[in-house]
Amino acid sequence: MTVASNVKQCLATIKNIEAQLSSLALNSLEKDAQSAFHDACVSIGNVKKDLQYRVLELERLEPQYKGS
Repeated sequence: MTVASNVKQCLATIKNIEAQLSSLALNSLEKDAQSAFHDACVSIGNVKKDLQYRVLELERLEPQYKGS
């Protein structure tokens, strides 16, 4: 598996985690739990942005990875 494939797979996993944390925040009954899940979701969102940027950089620098 190439570096680009690994980064894209990691990005897909991060998106899934972000969605799960968001769902947990919405469905939690306790305010502390909602806050904790929301904070984790925001943090994972920042990681997601960094990975999306890295994917764009990989595709720019290595055109063979574009769209794969």
